[in-house]
Amino acid sequence: MDRLTLSCGRLRLALSPSVGGSISAFEWDDGDNARPILRKCHSGSENVLEAASFPLVPYVNRIREGRFTFRGRQVRIAPNMPGDPSPLHGQGWLNSWTVEEAREDRALLSFHHPAGEWPWEYDAQQEFVLDETGLSVGLICRNRSQEPMPCGLGQHPYFPCGPETQLDTRVTHAWTIDQHVLPVDKVVADGRYDLRERLVCGQDLDNGFGGWNGEARLTDPGWPYAVTLSSLEARFFQLYSPVDGGIFVAEPVTHANAALNAPEEQWAELGMRVLEPGEAMRLDLRLEVVAA
Repeated sequence: MDRLTLSCGRLRLALSPSVGGSISAFEWDDGDNARPILRKCHSGSENVLEAASFPLVPYVNRIREGRFTFRGRQVRIAPNMPGDPSPLHGQGWLNSWTVEEAREDRALLSFHHPAGEWPWEYDAQQEFVLDETGLSVGLICRNRSQEPMPCGLGQHPYFPCGPETQLDTRVTHAWTIDQHVLPVDKVVADGRYDLRERLVCGQDLDNGFGGWNGEARLTDPGWPYAVTLSSLEARFFQLYSPVDGGIFVAEPVTHANAALNAPEEQWAELGMRVLEPGEAMRLDLRLEVVAA
């Protein structure tokens, strides 16, 4: 199935299961027109990089040069985005998902990854539930291999923005980045990296943040609503705000960028999980949309 549409009250959600299990639209319908809460997909859902949001599983952001070591095993992952030498975001966003359930206000999608270049078998699910005040998305990954598997989860929502769009959230630290968007130094989240009551459009940021409080409020005087993004399981937050503006990405994620490249004894601090055979982990995302 190429497209699913859910609705409840003023909210409309469109899913593109065959394009990375992505969201192609999340809109506020005031009766006269539909306003995009997440950015409007501008490719007919043919390119996941132009979707409104997509899932990150079984790791988030980058693996430095596509190489890491786990318990004596050398793992090599090929680049998966043109122009970037480091693979990113796992396999789920680049594959088709299966529709397991579809109702007026909810849907369940699934994805199975057989062991291959990523040498562990796993199952992933996304649960979408739409109600009159927002959208809830649950992302689950279960290790189906016979040995432990590293795992991390995230969501990648794009939001439209203008010169008065504001992000308000709390983080304790940030990582500076190199020319390949890989972390360099851990710094206190102040000045350039302070995300409290922050104008968020055109900020030339593509950074990871730690010590996240799990909630971010998004507002704009031109919006007829305010959006609160929350995720209790995510201790880390990734913000992409390109210098030319128009959109920004606010990612709730369970681990830091390039965490797989750190020694395993640092993984707990960096949020990287190890799932035993049959074990699962979950990330919940809530987008609460309240009339301004």
